Amino acid sequence: MQQPEGIIVRDPEILGGTPVFRGTRVPFRALLDYLEGGDTLDEFLDDFPTVPREDAIAALEIAQSLLVGQLD
Repeated sequence: MQQPEGIIVRDPEILGGTPVFRGTRVPFRALLDYLEGGDTLDEFLDDFPTVPREDAIAALEIAQSLLVGQLD
C-alpha cells in the first residue's frame, strides 16, 4: 500500500490546503461525498477524470487502514 502523502497532498496554494489527490485540484472529500451519496467509484472517476483509478482505490484503502487502526 502506498503512503498517504504519495496519494493525497496538502498545499496551502491549492484550495487553501484542503487534502487533494496528487496532481489535481480534486479534494479527497469529494470521493467520500460521492460514495456517501450512493454514487459509485466509476461515477466519481467519470466526473473527475484527472484522478487515476489506482489513486482513488489506494486513498480509500489508506482511509480504511487509518479508521481500523483507530478502532483497535
